[in-house]
Amino acid sequence: MQQTYAIHVTYRNHVPLHDCGSLDNRKGNRADRQKDGKMKVLVTGAAGFIGFHLSKLLLAEGMQVHGFDAMTDYYDVNLKKRRVQALMQNEGFSITEAYLEQDGAFDKAAKDFEPDIIVHLAGQAGVRYSLENPRAYLDSNITGTFNVMEAARELEVKHLLMASTSSVYGANEEMPFTETEKADTPMTFYAATKKANEAMGHSYAHLWNLPTTMFRFFTVYGPWGRPDMALFKFVDAVLDGRPIDIYNHGDMYRDFTYVEDLVRGIRLLMDAVPIRPATPADIPDGDSLSPVAPYRVVNIGNSDKVRLLDFVDAIEAELGVPAIRNYMDMQKGDVPATWADADLLKALTGYQPATDVKDGIAQFVRWFRDYYGK
Repeated sequence: MQQTYAIHVTYRNHVPLHDCGSLDNRKGNRADRQKDGKMKVLVTGAAGFIGFHLSKLLLAEGMQVHGFDAMTDYYDVNLKKRRVQALMQNEGFSITEAYLEQDGAFDKAAKDFEPDIIVHLAGQAGVRYSLENPRAYLDSNITGTFNVMEAARELEVKHLLMASTSSVYGANEEMPFTETEKADTPMTFYAATKKANEAMGHSYAHLWNLPTTMFRFFTVYGPWGRPDMALFKFVDAVLDGRPIDIYNHGDMYRDFTYVEDLVRGIRLLMDAVPIRPATPADIPDGDSLSPVAPYRVVNIGNSDKVRLLDFVDAIEAELGVPAIRNYMDMQKGDVPATWADADLLKALTGYQPATDVKDGIAQFVRWFRDYYGK
């Protein structure tokens, strides 16, 4: 069946682009726009959980941010709209609503905005959903990412940063996971598409000398989070008196990473532009820098593994309500543990995520109760 796409529309401060004139007419040419010293960052997936928090951070630093998001109904579109409404309160933010895989849509938005940096966070998320609808991952994560890389190549951006996932480590058992170890055994199609993105990014970095950083995320959580994530589902169910499904009978471990820590890491990596080494001997020990390209992979995680049952205990303690626990076997494609070695992130930026999971859960619960009135 042929994919049907929405017509893309660009908004700035709630006004459609066709009512405002072109971006160039409103802001002058590229050289003029750079005179104010503001970095221009194009963020794909800006209406998403991580993209929203990153855009907020960049805007707070005085940058110009243009978002690109399809506003798909994979989860509650109203939540995405509320995020965009919050970002629209800053005059430095604008957004294009369109599919990445739609021919010409991203290319036009990127060329109109002329970013210095592209941070590519958009894509079809979710390990378990990839078992139900793998084609969505092919279209968004492969074709969509190709379109982003093509635009970055043509515009010769200073730095292309793209999201990968800890899921690429797949069947690896040696922990903590390090960027220099092989990651050739993905266990879901979602992970396979992200591993493909890493290979695609490396090829473009090598062929076109396009500085590229891939970051691997580890179980991100926090306010404004996705309804399909464990913390959201657990809190919602416990407050409603519904049971929660606990896979592998709770004998699972995750490196939970608070979203504000994660986007701080992304922000700092924007400045850590990889440079093609003159020789492989120039690459420091522990650095994932390619010997043949300005390309690097970086873990962003809390460098701590938390047992799922301890995670549930912390949720119960924060809510003051016991969970109705439904213990289940391991789900297809799941892995028993993830744990990030974030030494490279610290070496490159001087920063390491450190929010305690109990503190992060408290922040999420505070937001959840306020947003949903529970």
